[in-house]
Amino acid sequence: MSLLMILQLLIVLLALWVGSRYGSLALGAISGIGLAILVFCFGLKPGTPPTDVIYIIIAAVTCAGVMQASGGMDWLIQIAERLLRKHPDRITFLAPLCTFFLTVLVGTGHVVYTLMPIICDIALKKGIRPERPCGVASIASQVGITCSPIAAAVVAFVTISNANGFNITIPRVLMISIPACVIGLMAAAFASYHRGLDLDKDPQFQARIKDPEQRAYIYGSNATTLDKEIPQSAKNAVFVFLAALGVIVLFAIVPSLLPSWNGQSLKMNIVIQIVMICAAALMIIFCKAQPKKAVAGPVWQSGMVAVVAIYGIAWMADTYFSNYMPEIQAILTDIVKDYPWAIAIVFFLVSVLINSQGAVVVSMLPLAYSLGIDGWVLLGVLPSVYGYFFIPNYPSDIATVNFDRSGTTVIGKYLLNHSFMMPGLICVVTSTLVAYGLAALFHSFGMY
Repeated sequence: MSLLMILQLLIVLLALWVGSRYGSLALGAISGIGLAILVFCFGLKPGTPPTDVIYIIIAAVTCAGVMQASGGMDWLIQIAERLLRKHPDRITFLAPLCTFFLTVLVGTGHVVYTLMPIICDIALKKGIRPERPCGVASIASQVGITCSPIAAAVVAFVTISNANGFNITIPRVLMISIPACVIGLMAAAFASYHRGLDLDKDPQFQARIKDPEQRAYIYGSNATTLDKEIPQSAKNAVFVFLAALGVIVLFAIVPSLLPSWNGQSLKMNIVIQIVMICAAALMIIFCKAQPKKAVAGPVWQSGMVAVVAIYGIAWMADTYFSNYMPEIQAILTDIVKDYPWAIAIVFFLVSVLINSQGAVVVSMLPLAYSLGIDGWVLLGVLPSVYGYFFIPNYPSDIATVNFDRSGTTVIGKYLLNHSFMMPGLICVVTSTLVAYGLAALFHSFGMY
């Protein structure tokens, strides 16, 4: 590894670090500065921006954003709240399942903001330490990304894998990722079940509620969505959205249904874009969804931020890796030849720097294939692309801390001793081990 190569790698890492400090849109924009330095100052040939993945994200986020604008998201949150309030004593297990499956449906973890105050309220009313369900529920909202048929990470994995000779479909990815991640979440929930002191035995909490103002603040809120009337048009929007997902899955399972030209079938990335855009249009026409409201909603806005992040990060990373592919292969080939699963560690470490699982897949998966790692191995380590809980600066984690009025969900004094570290590590490690085992099992049967 030459000194120049190391210097340029430091520039890439510096751009990612500075971008993560500013967060949100800045991560992609500041990656553009790193790209400019590599190209204009060092003369590296520009890589290829991930346009196919970006187009899919735009279509999927538009569809999910329109569903939110119609009120459909409120109905889904209501369904989740009814389940949680019916079984408050099991909230440490049910809360992460609710946030997980909401993310699976809409392709973004930012839906957690509506549900998290409800989780905190139920835990407090039941006398359960809110840190227990809140910590693992926040983790679950991000874990669901590798299990969503419209999430950037899954779509990018399928698109890049097919381009590298590993023919995989979205349903076959979900056959591995969903059971693996659910098992990982339940392991994290089990570890969180008796985490910390019960509220009636916690001296800090008891001292806090002795102050009448603090007690009123902690117990005074009554967060709920059950008093909100959901119109039929909002429910219809959810049905349209679910039908669109069903159509995508159907085409993936039965590709013979797709049109073809000169023996070449329509690619799934185009199918997803067409179906999602059509579903958005149907919700606007028939479900009273207002386009202006969709654009102003958190789902659409967070999705567009993800587009910019993936655009900048992946383009910069591809520029660096494509120019030094022989050197990188020489460094890593011996390691991955003997321990191909070790690429999971690389994915995780990159994710700690990049607050986007889609960006990790887009920027690192082509490199993994170039090293000769089998597709089934990469599918098995897919859950490891979630590592940005490690440093608690992600919006969903910060919001969860603020929603917990009891003060038990915290970012620790030493930064890394926070409420999300334990459930995050248990979930990702367990999910990756289970996914790898499932992928190896199916591979042995010739299925992958």
